Amino acid sequence: MYDVIIIGGGPAGITSGIYIKRAGFKVLIISKGEGALIRTEKIENYYGFEMPISGKELIEKGEKQAKNLGIELIKKEVIGIKYTESGFEVMVANQSKDDRYVAETVVIATGVNRNKPNMKGLQEFEGKGVSYCAVCDGAFFKGKDIAVLGGGSSALQEALYLSKTVRKIYLIHRNEHLKADKILIDKVKNTQNIEILYNEEVTKLIGNEYLEQVELKSGHTLDIQGLFIYIGYTPSTSYLKSLDIDIENGYIKTDINHETSIKGIYAIGDIVPKKYYQILSAMNEGMETSLNIAAKLN
Repeated sequence: MYDVIIIGGGPAGITSGIYIKRAGFKVLIISKGEGALIRTEKIENYYGFEMPISGKELIEKGEKQAKNLGIELIKKEVIGIKYTESGFEVMVANQSKDDRYVAETVVIATGVNRNKPNMKGLQEFEGKGVSYCAVCDGAFFKGKDIAVLGGGSSALQEALYLSKTVRKIYLIHRNEHLKADKILIDKVKNTQNIEILYNEEVTKLIGNEYLEQVELKSGHTLDIQGLFIYIGYTPSTSYLKSLDIDIENGYIKTDINHETSIKGIYAIGDIVPKKYYQILSAMNEGMETSLNIAAKLN
């Protein structure tokens, strides 16, 4: 039995766990080990770091900090939450009979899942030219021609990262304007081996064993060996179907204290609607929520 179970091991979840633990409560963090931040190549606006840090490095540092404080952290996929006489029971995939994760309070910080485009051959070429992580797979495309699909900040960051090792990048965006910070847009436009294709979409992937070409909406084809997809995310809430929790447009609704429509269940980070989706705002929500929970538990 725990005082608090936190679902999600990103900045919001780890920060929440740290504050709960420091308040003297027994806390468990359950994390699937995946998330949007882990695929971020470079973070330049985080306080205290003189040099850029990757999302993967930041998460690893957060996990080490949590473990050093004595926080229990397990890597499992949460598949459901149910209410019992003892409290909220969090159920995980491949759960044994001896494993029970029950707490009086639950904090949801599972973030979002990546969106996948509708195009012919996508599943066939995933892992054979199609990737969702430049940091993970960029080295495989050194000196080759590739495309990045998307027009937001994440897509532009991936393109800039890949531009250091690949020969040519086609940045494919379905609209007339890129949707990113001006500093990122300027960097992309001033990078010689990046060509921006506006008002275009990939409709078909072509190749034998590995990706060789993509067909565009305009009818043109591009000879490329890699396609990196970065077209946004969907909140990770599928495991909440059994709960009567207020969700709007996929995001969990909360009150001013970050509590959901179910008393004792809180939601923080990218899984709740907000104006700015930033690491610092997620951490701030983690801090505020934990202080509110600690005040109730005391």
